Amino acid sequence: ASLVLSGEQQKEAEPVTDYIFMAKSISNAYLVTTDAGDVMVNSGFMDHAQRTQGLLAPHRRGSLRYIILTQAHADHYGGVPVVREAHTQVVGERRFVDTWRYFHILGPYLGRRSRKLWASTIQRGTHPPVPPEVVPDIVVDRHYAFDLGKRRFEILSTPGGESLDSLTVWMPKERVAFTGNLFGPVFLAVPNLCTIRGDKPRLVTRYPSALETVRQLDAELLVTGHGEPIRGAARIRADLDKMHAAVSYLNDATIAGMNAGKDVHTLMREIQLPAELKLGEFHGKVSWDVRAIW
Repeated sequence: ASLVLSGEQQKEAEPVTDYIFMAKSISNAYLVTTDAGDVMVNSGFMDHAQRTQGLLAPHRRGSLRYIILTQAHADHYGGVPVVREAHTQVVGERRFVDTWRYFHILGPYLGRRSRKLWASTIQRGTHPPVPPEVVPDIVVDRHYAFDLGKRRFEILSTPGGESLDSLTVWMPKERVAFTGNLFGPVFLAVPNLCTIRGDKPRLVTRYPSALETVRQLDAELLVTGHGEPIRGAARIRADLDKMHAAVSYLNDATIAGMNAGKDVHTLMREIQLPAELKLGEFHGKVSWDVRAIW
């Protein structure tokens, strides 16, 4: 809750580097400046689109050439209709539209469940804006790359984290990776593979694969969907190693228990992460993942 409210008192965009600026919303929006125009990674929530636009405006260096969306959750793409410009190209993963459609069709149902979780935290007023329909201009199937103002952007399909249409944005010269909520809203935490509100379940086998894609980048700066960036290649690798090992442990332990004839509720009670693999249980829980794996 503190993460999604962290932007309420923000008066200025926070510099991540001298060319990356962060505007906090329900999830963060990032401006990347170049000599030939600007790139946004996510656009924040629709309720805060004008505020996001205003926070980033002082740092703009040219037209907004691209908006890259790391997933089809409204807190990541909701601001697109406000912040996009006449010639902006929106980039999304090949499953973005399908994911958006899923949330749209089940909107009333999912909305009721989300309100039970978040209504007391996020005060949206009596007539909040609905999530807009966003159709990417550029659809990423596994990999897409472009160069802009001496900067290279490589966009990688990494489904298996918080959504089935996740993208990771990699800047190889700068060694910066934007992962959105690939690893959940809280970094170094147990993933939420099967949510209470009703997202499509995320397969546990895809999570380590997506994590491995990011681990192989050997990033010096990891920029996530919420909170502060993670800095330093050694720390990033150690954190990713721990998450990979922890989820692999849960998967192996659950399969072993199933083959031994134990029922799901017994395994939910018994399986725990070893002390050296303990992750935070803020948005997901070990017992929930055992059930999801089962």
